[in-house]
Amino acid sequence: MGKRKEFIGMVTSDKMQKTVIVRVTRITKHPKYGKMVKQYNKFKVHDEKRIARVGDTVRIEETRPLSKDKRFRFMEVIKKVEIPQVELKEEVK
Repeated sequence: MGKRKEFIGMVTSDKMQKTVIVRVTRITKHPKYGKMVKQYNKFKVHDEKRIARVGDTVRIEETRPLSKDKRFRFMEVIKKVEIPQVELKEEVK
């Protein structure tokens, strides 16, 4: 039996319950002109524990169909996005 496909991509949306959208980028050579071209696919990924957030780099793995569009599941966070801390200033009257 074959091995399941694994991809590394960036989370672009986490607005659904237990589902995130991951953008996987790859670089291919243009068939006619030979220039290197960036191409990407967006996959709906099952994230049971809701760990992944927008901007995180994650590893996903192919699995059986979980719904109409979900064919991948979340494996791990490779790089967490750093959220800048905002300090609130008090108004002086």
